[in-house]
Amino acid sequence: MFVEPPVVDSHCHILTRRMPLRPDAWTRPDYDYTAEDYLADLDRHGVAFGVIAAASLYGDYNDYTLQALSAHKRLRATLYPQPDLGLHELRRLRDLGVVGVRLQWKKDAVLPDFDGFEYGKYLNRLADCGMHVELNASSEQLAHALPKLREKGLAIVVDHFGLLRSPEGVNGEGFKATLAAAEAGKTWVKISAGFRLEHDVLHDCTQKLLSVAGPERLLWGSDSPFVGHEDVMSYEKALGMFYEIVPDAETRRTISDAALRFYFF
Repeated sequence: MFVEPPVVDSHCHILTRRMPLRPDAWTRPDYDYTAEDYLADLDRHGVAFGVIAAASLYGDYNDYTLQALSAHKRLRATLYPQPDLGLHELRRLRDLGVVGVRLQWKKDAVLPDFDGFEYGKYLNRLADCGMHVELNASSEQLAHALPKLREKGLAIVVDHFGLLRSPEGVNGEGFKATLAAAEAGKTWVKISAGFRLEHDVLHDCTQKLLSVAGPERLLWGSDSPFVGHEDVMSYEKALGMFYEIVPDAETRRTISDAALRFYFF
């Protein structure tokens, strides 16, 4: 039976063995997954557009992603830039297809002062350029950062259900803050990397997000090439998981429409 695929995959990583890894990279992939490899996966499965998420392994080395954006207009991306980028440079990046910046911190890290001068400038400039902040954070970090960032008036995307680094699951303060932010507006949640969650948690959090935030605030992502889980995951399995947790075709279309509007229009 034919199942209509999503229009946009909102979360992948591209990498090559030539790309310099951070000294503290949590893993060191010994393979290539190029932009062309990713686009071939999209084409094989009928997905029209893709979004490259900045990978913490490479820090602020964004060169390969920018080259991919220049070559392929079907792609958008987030980066890990330094917060001292000026307005002119951010606008140049936006014109290339960079739609936001990804923020991720070590579990015990002290978070930036979002109200301070350095980040105040940075967040204002992102908002002025129509760029969003993408958060991959622990439960405690989400609970602290989301209210602060919402005050800044810029769009926010929470990665991986808001749960990937939250052992408390749906009862944690981070997931509660994620639900509240998505319900209030201008915050979207990626239902991505579900294979990294326990089965019951995956279904429970999906239903809560659909009920509270609604499908128009959700963005599906494959998390290809499934770094750290390459031996057990595939693009086909990632799609199958999406169809399992969101079985209603009309709801999936709403999620696709949300991603198309958010990243491409």
